[in-house]
Formats: sequence, structure tokens, C-alpha cells
Amino acid sequence: MKTGLDGAIVLVTGGVRGVGAGISRAFLRAGATVVTCARRPADEPVEEVGPDGITVGIEFTECDVRDPEQIRAMIAGIVDAHGRLDVVVNNAGGSPFALAADASPKFHSKIVELNLLSPLLVSQAANAVMQTQASGGAIVNISSVSGSRPSPGTAAYGAAKAGVDSLTSSLAVEWAPKVRVNAVVVGLVETELSHLHYGDEDGVAAVGKTVPLGRMARPEDIGNSAVFLASSLAEYVSGSTLTVHGGGERPAFLAASTKENS
Repeated sequence: MKTGLDGAIVLVTGGVRGVGAGISRAFLRAGATVVTCARRPADEPVEEVGPDGITVGIEFTECDVRDPEQIRAMIAGIVDAHGRLDVVVNNAGGSPFALAADASPKFHSKIVELNLLSPLLVSQAANAVMQTQASGGAIVNISSVSGSRPSPGTAAYGAAKAGVDSLTSSLAVEWAPKVRVNAVVVGLVETELSHLHYGDEDGVAAVGKTVPLGRMARPEDIGNSAVFLASSLAEYVSGSTLTVHGGGERPAFLAASTKENS
């Protein structure tokens, strides 16, 4: 089945490492021209074999997505270079571990700014372009299961992601019919930084076993989901959240229960 993304111009924020790199590679495989931004380039090239069998890489532009002026300049640069902007994936985000009672007001503000306000600002600038295009465009927000379940140690991040889910549905109504807006709600993902959260290889494997499908997601799992939502296969999907978590997390009471499962 064709995705309709061959030749599309796609912006992936934070698309140079981890989940973001997986998203960038998925769009490269679909034949898109991928522009990505971050505050610093990738340590290694982000490349993939396209549908024509040729290895292609991303285009990188330096941008702090918390800065409205830098965002506007980046979007204008993409349009100047390519003539249009078809898809935006708001992936940039994250949070270090910090208990809510101990973190400073500035810390909380920065986390909300990066994870909620930045996707809004990037989407706003992209929408201004997409509304003028005959083909419109698609925006995919990368959200998290932390937005709908307790997120101890990353409370501000979880609250911001809950805001992203609400933002997704609101923008889908405001910007229709030209622009579709959806979100991928991400569960546990194994990346090059997993050891910072789960410890050594045994720890990563043990966490993966708690997921019903038997492993954590790989970055390409998230990328494939983003490609679907941006593609012509989802042309009637807007205002939706696609949960990609391998079946979720087993309820804690099951581990505590002494009842043997047959």
C-alpha cells in the first residue's frame, strides 16, 4: 500500500537521536525529504535506504524549539529551500527525573515550555504555511502514556503531555479541513539512553518483560506509527491519539496477588 509520502517535505523536531532518529528514518524509508532540528547535530549520520534503494540522509538545521523567532526562521528556511511543508512531527521533548516537591519553579516551567508550548509554537508556524497549500498538511504530535497515568519523578512532563493530547484534539478542529492533527501516545521505548532509566542490559530486559508484547518499543515502531498518521492511509483520521505501548503495563495488583494464574 502506498503512503503518499514519496517526495513529501517533512520536519521532525529533535529527529537526530533516540525516538526522533527512528521517526526520521521511517519517513526516509517512505521516500520523504526529512528536515530535522535540534540544538546540536547528531553524533552519527541519520540515514536510511529509501524506496528506490538509494541511501539518503536527513537535512539538519539548528533550532531551539522554545524560541518563537528561531521557529519562524526555520519554517521559512524550509519553505524557501523546498517550496512547501507537508508534514511536521513534534518529537522534541523529555525530562530528567526530579521529584515534584524538590524541583524549582524554573525547572517545572522549562519542562512545560519544552513539552507543551514548543509543539504549539511549531504547529502554529507550520499551519500558517499548510493553510496556503492546495494539499494542506499533517501534524503529528509525539505524546506519552505519562499524560494519562501517574508520572512520579516527571510530574510536570506528564502534565505537559496531557496538555499535548488536549492540544491535538483542539487544533484538529480549528485547522480542519486543510490540516490534520494527530498524536502518537508512546509507552516504554528502548533507546541508546535506556540504561539511564533502567540500568544494565538485564534491567532493560526485565522492564521489557513487563510489557504484554514482551519487549519495549523500538524507535522505528514509533516512526512507523507517525508515518501512518501522516500518510494518505490516514486521510480521514484527525484529532486522534494512537497509543503505541505494546499492550500497556500489567496492573500492580497482579504482581502483589497470591492467586496463582492458571
